[in-house]
Amino acid sequence: MKMGDVNGDGVWDTVYLFGQVDGPPSIFADNITLVIQNGQSTKSTTVQLKNNAGYNARLFLGDFNKDAVPDIMVNIDTGGSGGYGIFYIYSFRNNRLQELFDVDKYNEKYAFEVHYEDFYKVRVESSELNVLFMIDISTKGFDYLSQFYNEDGMLKNPVQGGALALGALYPIITDNKSYHFDLLGLQRIIGPTNADTLGYVENLLTWQDIEFISKRLTVSVLGVDIN
Repeated sequence: MKMGDVNGDGVWDTVYLFGQVDGPPSIFADNITLVIQNGQSTKSTTVQLKNNAGYNARLFLGDFNKDAVPDIMVNIDTGGSGGYGIFYIYSFRNNRLQELFDVDKYNEKYAFEVHYEDFYKVRVESSELNVLFMIDISTKGFDYLSQFYNEDGMLKNPVQGGALALGALYPIITDNKSYHFDLLGLQRIIGPTNADTLGYVENLLTWQDIEFISKRLTVSVLGVDIN
């Protein structure tokens, strides 16, 4: 439960997440539902989430669309080795529900292909976004590289990795002079197996006109021991 003036009438409203949990030791919940209670009229609005099952469901209230009224962010962990997340953001200004962010639409738009290249490189690209990143994996060590490469650095066979669906979405303030939030999204880049993390796609999103746009799209890699 969180409290804030999400409809902009000057009176605090109450926002709830309800779900069905079997009870200890299980922490999995299904039928997770968003309920917004008007602080002035006490009338409740129920929002049925498309993806409504998972772990550690939580709420965040903050202004994302720059209208000076707090919006409602829902985060749910799906669990499992993929580490995917469920994320929705809604505006409820003037008691009108508007979806600002849908994780499924995001994953469809920000999909990447990952292919190993000769000479210990990994290509991360999206033709739809017209963007290409190259990751240097030459520091991965002989045991790892010899699985895929000959001694001359050429690939033995085609090798494909992947960029997973959105795993984390953080509200952040990038302009200290304002009180609205941007979003930082993370997608894990993997090799042929899920345990093989090569880096992360990092996407800084900001609201513009009617939607979130990518303000900065980068790939980050983990550091290695110099020795």
